[in-house]
Amino acid sequence: MKKKTVWDYYRRYIGLFLIGILADIMVDMAETYVPEFLGGIVEIVSGNPDVVFADISLIVRNIILIATILMIGRAVLRFTIMRASGLIEAGIRHEMFLKAERLSQRYYHENKIGTIMSWFSSDVEAVEEFVGWGTIMAVDALFLSVISLFKMLRLDPVLSMIALIPMLTLVIWGNKVEKIMSEKWEDRQKQFDRLYDFTQETFTGIRVIKAFVKEAQELKAFSKVAEENKEKNLDFVKMSIRFDVYIEMIIGVTISLLLGVGSYFVYRYMNGSPVVLFSHAVSLSPGRLITFIGYVDTLIWPMIAMGQILQMYSRFRTSADRIYAFLDQEEEIHNSENAVKLDDCKGKITFRDFSFAYPDGDRHSLKNVSFEIQPGEMVGLVGKIGSGKTTLVNSLLRLYNIERGKIFIDDVDLMDIDITSLRDAIAYVPQDNFLFSDNIRNNISFANNKADLDQIRKAAIFADVDENIQGFSQGYETVTGERGVTLSGGQKQRISIARAYMKNSPIMIMDDSVSAVDMKTEETILNNINEKRKGKTTIIIASRVSTVAHMDKILVLNDGRVEAFDTPANLMETSRTYQKMVYLQKLESEL
Repeated sequence: MKKKTVWDYYRRYIGLFLIGILADIMVDMAETYVPEFLGGIVEIVSGNPDVVFADISLIVRNIILIATILMIGRAVLRFTIMRASGLIEAGIRHEMFLKAERLSQRYYHENKIGTIMSWFSSDVEAVEEFVGWGTIMAVDALFLSVISLFKMLRLDPVLSMIALIPMLTLVIWGNKVEKIMSEKWEDRQKQFDRLYDFTQETFTGIRVIKAFVKEAQELKAFSKVAEENKEKNLDFVKMSIRFDVYIEMIIGVTISLLLGVGSYFVYRYMNGSPVVLFSHAVSLSPGRLITFIGYVDTLIWPMIAMGQILQMYSRFRTSADRIYAFLDQEEEIHNSENAVKLDDCKGKITFRDFSFAYPDGDRHSLKNVSFEIQPGEMVGLVGKIGSGKTTLVNSLLRLYNIERGKIFIDDVDLMDIDITSLRDAIAYVPQDNFLFSDNIRNNISFANNKADLDQIRKAAIFADVDENIQGFSQGYETVTGERGVTLSGGQKQRISIARAYMKNSPIMIMDDSVSAVDMKTEETILNNINEKRKGKTTIIIASRVSTVAHMDKILVLNDGRVEAFDTPANLMETSRTYQKMVYLQKLESEL
């Protein structure tokens, strides 16, 4: 995220920031009166006849008033600035999430999910920290230091110069440290990405790890990644601690100088022979020394804040650059100008000499594919593993950009169709049968979250899974677990089919969606498709010939090419691949 983007968010919540900054300035001004009151008390106790505050009770009342102002002011600035920073954090995450939805499949092939998740978590938090606490500290560092320095110089310019000399080294040191810390934070974040990636992959494949009894091996590998992550964190923390120690040393040296030199000045003043430096007589009474040290003590927080701001900025700059790089990714899949909406899709699908190769692939997955599906037809799609079946149906969803003039829906070029209306016109049952970690009811009604239980049950009956669901102790409220881990393969397939059926789209694609069910259940589902989706286009990818044997037509793919596209009866004469599949299935049945 570049500065202009951050400033866009600042402008969006400018009202909250202005109120918070004004409250912070009020707090800073109030704090600088505390040393004066303490000095006044010392003057009264020491019996100084020139004391301004003769009434100690008045001083106490003023201190209570200042404490009240500090309490109210700090509450206001935290409510406004911290609330604004939280809103900015939410806004950035929202923008990133929308961006993630718009990015193409290619981006997720090239970038690991764990890395992306670290951008959403630690990097966004680093930005939020700088925008929130960084703003408060910056105001303190500016206004509190300016007010304190002004009062210090007015009280005694010579003693002020003595106090400022060691502080100036902080500016030089801080500029150098910020660059080093920025580099170390970037290294730390990259290593954190690796840890995220490894953890995400391990939990995703936990079943395989347990099945192969490789827990110890994975633990050893994780320990290595975690150790590297620890080292990068330690490098950053060590540099941060060195900087903090340096600040504490500067503060200690400054206070020591003031106590030593100031005490001497007070001693000379009390004896009637004040020290003269640069033609200036240092008139420093005990109360004035306490007031001056109070100003210096007030100045300590801006010094500490400057150090923390430098650390925050180093983290912010690195994290913001990573977030901005993500938000700046080119969106390959987008609508063309004057995109056409499929308001009344009939379901006609046409492929004309279509070839396709994945962006990172070195060969074509589909080659010169041509066929036409009429509205309302039920079409089967068969072929050997790797023949391009899933690639072909994914092309219809426009998960990748394709060449113009190759695929048409209702005689409209796929590249000219509004993406939202295109995908809304297609109900898709993916091969991996992904289910969300939610209850079965919400998984089925995903396309229509306003559907009532009767509609959801009808969809489940269509997919022949209602009886299974009713058998669960919580019925449709049963939580499926992550990716449907608590369900069998056949149950996940059928719930995915029910979810697609709920969409009631003119085109339905089922990618090998009945491979995990028995023959009787498969027959029930196919009969329901034939009855309930009459007049609507349906494409079924199948690994069993029996699944598509009663389709209107069957498309046979062989090594990415169309070997045949005809009725099941004619394919027995024209397609060797189809003949072989029928023969092997008969042989399997006999065995």
